[in-house]
Amino acid sequence: METLYGLLVIKNGHLIAERYFNEGAAEQKNFALQSVTKSYTSALVGIALDQGFLSGTDQKMMDFFPEFAGQINDPRKKQITIGDMLKMRSGYPWEERTPPYLDILFFSGNWRWLSHIVDFPLTSDPGTEFSYSNLTSHLLGVIVARACNTDLKSYGQENLFSPINAEVGDWTSDPDNYNWGWGEISFTARDIARFGLLYLNGGEYGGKQVVSEEWVRESLQTYSEDINFTGWFSSKLGSYFSDIGYGYQWWSARVGNHRFNFAWGHGGNLIILLDELDMVVVTTADPLHGILGDEAWKHEGAIIDLVGKFIKSFPKE
Repeated sequence: METLYGLLVIKNGHLIAERYFNEGAAEQKNFALQSVTKSYTSALVGIALDQGFLSGTDQKMMDFFPEFAGQINDPRKKQITIGDMLKMRSGYPWEERTPPYLDILFFSGNWRWLSHIVDFPLTSDPGTEFSYSNLTSHLLGVIVARACNTDLKSYGQENLFSPINAEVGDWTSDPDNYNWGWGEISFTARDIARFGLLYLNGGEYGGKQVVSEEWVRESLQTYSEDINFTGWFSSKLGSYFSDIGYGYQWWSARVGNHRFNFAWGHGGNLIILLDELDMVVVTTADPLHGILGDEAWKHEGAIIDLVGKFIKSFPKE
């Protein structure tokens, strides 16, 4: 697997397996974890709520973007809540499935995404249908930054990363200096594993409650079920992952007898939370910038299947 960089396994709170491949190394802050970033953004939303910067998941998205209020022609956009956004039920398009929005976001060269609040249409009523929207996750990050009056990277380092002994590397920003809430965050593989361990342990790390237990529990619930992500198979990823679901910017799936939550980034970047086994599995991989479709899946699917085969090997405890 020429695109796999790292593989770590944490069992009962201890690192029991760690190996690096190809361009991977223990000290490497991996190039970009892609959509694993969304799970970090979700955690920062929860911390902002705990600290009182946000009042609740029922707050309206447009409360944080007053500069666009007079340009909104679809009244449904004014009803989108933070909770809808966390669940990927904002109503904004699933870009990969709804031309031309993927090209507009990623390949047009225009990274000023905030304007898409206005010009991207809703493809469903807010709160009703799952639609995997990178724009929505980016807007969540902007909401946290604006609510806390700081940048997302600094807020995350102080309130999430440092408390778990992690240090963020590069994190791409848009032209308005908002870190991308959907992707491009970077950490070492061990730092990523610490984040997984934080969620496996109900938001506690080193005896400190970093994220509230209630937020972790709400985040890892399944609000959308039987998601057909690939367009090829119903609610299935590769040869092992099935019953695909979604929480607050976290996925869920089943392999054999094991149900679990996971963060997932393009290329095969994964944080797997196996609660019943007290285990975290982390893979880091080439983020495959600009590579989509069958060519990307050839590499990404192989990594997902590697992890799936590993999970299936464990008897149910």
